[in-house]
Amino acid sequence: MEIQARLRELGLGIRDWGLGSERAARVTHVTDPIPNPQSLIPRLVTRFAPAPTGYLHLGHVLNAIYVWDIARASGPGARVLLRIEDHDRARSRPEFEVALLEDLAWLRFAADGELTRQSERGAVYERALDELRARGLTYGCECSRTEIGSGRYPGTCRDKSLREAPGLGIRLRLEPAVERFDDLRLGRQEQQPSEQCGDLLVRDRHGNWTYQFAVVVDDWLQHVNLVVRGEDLLDSTGRQIQLARLIGREHPPAFLHHELLMKNATQKLSKSDRDTGVRDLRSKGWSAEAVIDRATSLAGLSRDCITKFLSSSH
Repeated sequence: MEIQARLRELGLGIRDWGLGSERAARVTHVTDPIPNPQSLIPRLVTRFAPAPTGYLHLGHVLNAIYVWDIARASGPGARVLLRIEDHDRARSRPEFEVALLEDLAWLRFAADGELTRQSERGAVYERALDELRARGLTYGCECSRTEIGSGRYPGTCRDKSLREAPGLGIRLRLEPAVERFDDLRLGRQEQQPSEQCGDLLVRDRHGNWTYQFAVVVDDWLQHVNLVVRGEDLLDSTGRQIQLARLIGREHPPAFLHHELLMKNATQKLSKSDRDTGVRDLRSKGWSAEAVIDRATSLAGLSRDCITKFLSSSH
């Protein structure tokens, strides 16, 4: 079955895969129509990339269903990579990694190839940063998270000429640009990263690589051409496309942002919600099939949509 038809079964409005791009006047268009992705993508590569900062919950399960189902439905040669995003050394815990690997195995989500950890890829990120340094695109930043808050970085240190040093963060200059892309579920999107977030933090004051930087470098070097994740990360897409271009990736991956599982009208499920944690459900005697069924039903998907996924994975 073609991937578009399979995705339609999951209730997604697919326009095209958007893997082509054209660029003019600092504007990225990811809109080239691709009528048959299997004829143009020799091998689909996607990834499941949890952070070991807590236990898996039903929101992670929903993401895994999308990731593996899309990959398996796209035909032979498609790959799902497993990446542990433990770039935040203060919050990541080995016991959480052990637990999430156990839960994935119990749910029978099997990755293709060896597991990678961001904590072991510092040299890779440093080389990418060196390229940006050499072009004068980075600068030291002494601002704390408390000083900046949750809004746009105002460029406080942009022109201070601070040299990189312990205790300082490193930021990337994001010049004004419009990034346009077609989300495979949500359709045409347009974002202006310099207005949304300002200059991007690459490494924080404690020496941790940031999510935005590490994930873009990893997706590029691991040849990921389809990123499947929740809607809460939609706003990160434009800045990641711009960053990818700056480090040398000419064509960005395609993106699909799926719905979130919510515990109420304004709050998504979190790792602290014990009633939706995979380990808690396992301890109550739930089967893997029941957990997967619960995740899909909460998302408003049909159980029939994942029958082939379950039969091919088990």
